[in-house]
Amino acid sequence: MREREETAPAQDDIEAVTRAVLTASRLLVAVSARSLATVEENITLPQFRMLVVLSTRGPSKLVALADHLGVQPSTAMRMVDRLIASGLTSRRTNPENRRETVLSLTEEGSRVVADVTARRRAEITAILRRLDPARRDALVDALDAFNAAGQEPACGAEDVLHPLGWLDPADETR
Repeated sequence: MREREETAPAQDDIEAVTRAVLTASRLLVAVSARSLATVEENITLPQFRMLVVLSTRGPSKLVALADHLGVQPSTAMRMVDRLIASGLTSRRTNPENRRETVLSLTEEGSRVVADVTARRRAEITAILRRLDPARRDALVDALDAFNAAGQEPACGAEDVLHPLGWLDPADETR
């Protein structure tokens, strides 16, 4: 059987890697879900995504926020109303156009994003500490190659990261 594995076509390698990446993806989704556990009875995942967008992009108009999240403005408005009622976002009139409103995070909203992100980072760090250093180095190399193949820009220590870990495309122009 070992002999067959060594002479198997590359497609078999792709399938094994696909399974490994899907498993890792499932683990990362579970870590993200656990990091939201303390706030999940008050905040849904889509609402948290909205908080993250407001955290990274700053105050936004409703239409721009809805567009960034890929939802209809009416859906975004319902989410905003719930987040305002929870004290996590605020709404004010746009000083540049009084017909528009601008949405932003409150101090409490910023704290929630920071706390959830810190829990997620801590759990990922704990998982990585269980790997020996050589495996961690190999994982960095493999993930760098994977990200490059997916055309995801590499992050340096000085890059502005999304609380969920990705670069904000608006920051790439700086």
